[in-house]
Amino acid sequence: MATERRGAAAKVKRARRPEVRLPPLVPWQGAGLEPDGDYDGVEFRDMDFTGQEGIGARFMDCAVEGCAFDEAGLARARIIDSTLTGIRGVGTDLAGATLRDVEVVDARLGGVQLHGSVLERVVIRGGKIDCLNLRTARLKDVVFDGCVLVEPDFGGARLERVEFTGCVLKEADLTGVTLVDVDLREAAELGIARGVDRLGGAVISHGQLFDLAGAFAAQVGVRVI
Repeated sequence: MATERRGAAAKVKRARRPEVRLPPLVPWQGAGLEPDGDYDGVEFRDMDFTGQEGIGARFMDCAVEGCAFDEAGLARARIIDSTLTGIRGVGTDLAGATLRDVEVVDARLGGVQLHGSVLERVVIRGGKIDCLNLRTARLKDVVFDGCVLVEPDFGGARLERVEFTGCVLKEADLTGVTLVDVDLREAAELGIARGVDRLGGAVISHGQLFDLAGAFAAQVGVRVI
């Protein structure tokens, strides 16, 4: 594990952020999502996709605003060069999905399944996500900016050039995670429930080190009395 020290900033590779430039969009006129559907240059606004199945669907150059995705099936979906703003949902299934060059803003999600997914050049800004399942996922150039993550599960995932900026992490599970150039120094709150021994490859601040002292002691079997 690397702690904050002179020259540390120069050694931590910064995440490359997406630069989403949407073309003129066509408002969505369909009745619902379809498995393996192909959506290109579409604007989805204030739609209710509760319980709908869009397994394997592709969203390219799309804007999704204010839509509900409760129990929606979007496993293996591909979301590319798109923005997701004010989306909400419980139990949304995005297992094995690919998100590339995507901005997610003010999402309100619970129990979203992203295990086995691939996230590359993604910014998740604002909002709150409860019980985010990212087990065995691959995250590269991802920024969590000012959002709240409650009980996120990163078990077995690989995080490379991932930043947590002004982000609140509560009871995070890092069991078996692999971290490469992960910057936690600017996290507003850093709570780790499991896997503190996997912080190698991350950089934290001196204050965070003190906050995690109890967890480190427990990991090596030290009793603090």
